Amino acid sequence: MKALQLIFSKGKYFAPALVFASINVLFGTWAIYIPRIKSTLQIDEGQLGIAIFCMALGTLTMLFLAPRIIRKFGVGRVTGYGVMFFLFSFILPFMADQYLWLCAGMYLVGATSGITDIAMNTLVTEIEKEDQIHIMSSNHGFFSIGGFLGAGIGSFFLSDATVPLHHLLFVIGVLFILNIIFLKYYFSSSSKSLEENTFKISNFKPLFILAMIGFFVMASEGAIVDWSALYLENISLAKASWIGLGYTAFSATMALGRFLGDGISSKFGSKSLLISGTILGAAGFGCVLLIQPFIVISGFALVGLGLSVIVPELFRLSGKREGIEPSQGISFIAGSGFIGFLIGPVFLGFLADYANLKLSFWALFGFIILALLLSLKLK
Repeated sequence: MKALQLIFSKGKYFAPALVFASINVLFGTWAIYIPRIKSTLQIDEGQLGIAIFCMALGTLTMLFLAPRIIRKFGVGRVTGYGVMFFLFSFILPFMADQYLWLCAGMYLVGATSGITDIAMNTLVTEIEKEDQIHIMSSNHGFFSIGGFLGAGIGSFFLSDATVPLHHLLFVIGVLFILNIIFLKYYFSSSSKSLEENTFKISNFKPLFILAMIGFFVMASEGAIVDWSALYLENISLAKASWIGLGYTAFSATMALGRFLGDGISSKFGSKSLLISGTILGAAGFGCVLLIQPFIVISGFALVGLGLSVIVPELFRLSGKREGIEPSQGISFIAGSGFIGFLIGPVFLGFLADYANLKLSFWALFGFIILALLLSLKLK
């Protein structure tokens, strides 16, 4: 918890954490309204998967451009403008009255979240280097807290009378004010290590196994955001008040694990962290497959705890690779993860159409087993 205390000690450390939290507050809000948006537009799981594909496509587009944009404008400015554009990007999918507008809105959400994701992770990497501290995992903990607040508090107030767009606009307003207040702490930041490096594929070779782990883990994380509520509703037949609790439990335990992750990483090392995390994640998906609502929600919680430390550790390792700009290394890992988002939702959506969502979650169980096997191969 030392990293958490450090974050609350200075505005310089808290401001990036607020950006991490803001991103997932909106994704958590989106998660609880997916069944209603799906019903309003009268689309099936396959069509929803394609809409989520559009979001991942937007993210992937920006991941290739992010290092150049950050180099040109500075990591602080890109982080600040990125989170502001992201906050307002969700209005379009919530206003969509046609399926085409939903897809267009999700592409915009993906693009703005992609550039912000790379910028905020690069910003934290630079702060870690400059001040010789470990706060990356805890920043990702704030990301998880954001999901808990978005889905958990949103579920508490959710009713048939709630207007999704009104709820969203209230959330956007609060986050906009908070981010404006803390913008000054990082807006002028620039990366000292952002230089025009000659691209050498050999520099990226050590990152390929990390990228593959990121692919499977981030695809699984994204699936819980997009499918957990539908799984509880359609497979577990949970009562309406429980539908948002799967993602809430996942986000809460993920936050806990990430706040502990910096200390665990420094004590036991990256390989042990990745192996133990994937084992817990696989056990959690095993519980989800047992269908009974309480066990399913407990399974989502276990998945959150297991996967919590993996992505921050991958970003930390990739951002410190010699011969690679931090933004390039992070983009490489994030890109592989978002390719998982790109392929995974569509694949899972068609599996759900072909059989049911339970088959899709069997596939996610397989993803984490593959991530475990790759972790065992790390040196």
